[in-house]
Amino acid sequence: MSIALSEQEIIRRKSLQELRALGIDPYPAEAFNVNAWAQDIADNFKDKPEAYQDVVIAGRIMTRRIMGSASFAELQDSTGRVQIYLKRDDICPDEDKTLYNTVFKKLLDIGDYVGVKGYVFLTQTGEISVHVRELVVLSKSLKPLPVVKREEDGTIHDGFTDPELRYRQRYVDLTVNPDYKQIFINRSKVISAMRSYFNTQGWMEVETPILQPVHGGAAARPFATHHNTLDMPLFLRIANELYLKRLIVAGFDGVYEFGKMFRNEGMDRTHNPEFTAMEIYVAYKDYIWMMAMVEECLETVAKAVHGIPVVQVGSNEINFAGPYEKLSMYDSILKYTGIDVSAMDEAGLREVCNELKIEINPSMGKGKLIDEIFSAKVEHHLIQPTYITDYPIEMTPLAKKHRTKEGLVERFELFVNGKEIANAYSELNDPIDQRERLEEQLILAGRGDDEAMAMDDDFLRALEYGMPPTSGLGIGIDRLVMLMTNQSTIQEVLFFPQMRPEKKAKVASADDFVNIGVPAEWVPVLNKMGFNTVEELKAGNPNKVFNDLGGMRKKLKLDITMPTKEVVMAWFANDIL
Repeated sequence: MSIALSEQEIIRRKSLQELRALGIDPYPAEAFNVNAWAQDIADNFKDKPEAYQDVVIAGRIMTRRIMGSASFAELQDSTGRVQIYLKRDDICPDEDKTLYNTVFKKLLDIGDYVGVKGYVFLTQTGEISVHVRELVVLSKSLKPLPVVKREEDGTIHDGFTDPELRYRQRYVDLTVNPDYKQIFINRSKVISAMRSYFNTQGWMEVETPILQPVHGGAAARPFATHHNTLDMPLFLRIANELYLKRLIVAGFDGVYEFGKMFRNEGMDRTHNPEFTAMEIYVAYKDYIWMMAMVEECLETVAKAVHGIPVVQVGSNEINFAGPYEKLSMYDSILKYTGIDVSAMDEAGLREVCNELKIEINPSMGKGKLIDEIFSAKVEHHLIQPTYITDYPIEMTPLAKKHRTKEGLVERFELFVNGKEIANAYSELNDPIDQRERLEEQLILAGRGDDEAMAMDDDFLRALEYGMPPTSGLGIGIDRLVMLMTNQSTIQEVLFFPQMRPEKKAKVASADDFVNIGVPAEWVPVLNKMGFNTVEELKAGNPNKVFNDLGGMRKKLKLDITMPTKEVVMAWFANDIL
């Protein structure tokens, strides 16, 4: 037994040993085949009670009310909670009552997984319950769950609400806050609805490399690594665009991929360094066609999640039914700033940024400067789904030049609730033009732009074999799920968001305590009391420390000599004994 554990952890480990001593495996290997679930019982028992006379259900014990020879408990499975009723003589029909008197009443705890077999009935108060005939221990929980108290009206006390803990320990979060599971259920619905929509159109789901020799397909800083066997640098993909286009060259009419992307950039409420994107490319289409497709697809997704195309996001009702408003990039800046930037050169754009107090740096070219103005002054106004179209050519090296507007490309981004969630082009399929554009990106990289695209000679070679007219689209799945589930931070829609390293409490060595006179066997006790350094100990109250030591010795049943009060007082003196 380690006294570095909490009192609850010590008790649970003792219970674990006692279960094994009774011949009960607390982690059995055998399958436990359930045939009923909490929500199904709650929804259907009253209408079909005869269907629930032989149920097998499993889950965590979340509450217990022990009352002599009969007890109640609540089991929580993947769908919800159900009350169970245990009667000693039912689960222990023979003379041996150990399973009830010892195992259930003394050795099981909140958080333990158990399986039960029995029948469903209504208690005298009308509560649906499972009358248990058999009880099986399935997994002993060695750490206590946070206690979250819920009133009948839904009021929650002592909730597990600290985001730092919730995101870091999602397994605890979703256990004690099961309502959050709906976010991830809806996330699955979003992806499933999109996949079904694409498959219905006859487009094929594919997989492309995550480790890439050249980072391309977007303007972003990559994560770099090294492959030892090949002795070459590799990059975690920032986009899968260039590989999907290679497949269009290969003769597929439509390909799409849901995949993880990685960008070595900042983190905030809408950015995580690892995120999920969907990209799709369809031959013989353009960005105008893509706008109509996106409207139909997103309306389908909204209906799959909510039943209607209207979604509540904060205080706004977002209507995903098309058609969506369309504004060109230049017109949107003119609308919300009163400034026409369409004919400005780089020097003029820098002057505008300075006037608008927008932070810029010398590495930014014309495209980046326009993007900074748009981000600072336009984005937050775009609440209802809005297409921003016809971007300056400098901003989009992979899009086709506009068919009628000089200096622009055929591109749109879809903005909803002030954030971009989709990006699409009429794809550039002229290999000579594409090479020139990428060479311009190399110039920006030479000026210090670490988000500039790299030259991908193999992609250019593929284009030289011929790529048909194509439209491509990328959608940020995490941001889309935020909208569909009314969440304001990306961390809420990721099971395991990226976190800073967990802070570890500073702990002094045992010798540091021994040097001020603390017997070595008492150092772990002081650590358990929260004194991890000599400085923390000396900041404490000597009398309280002495009294608490006695209490810990009794509580932990320690067979070590209690230091006298004079010895304890000496620990707090400045002189080393």
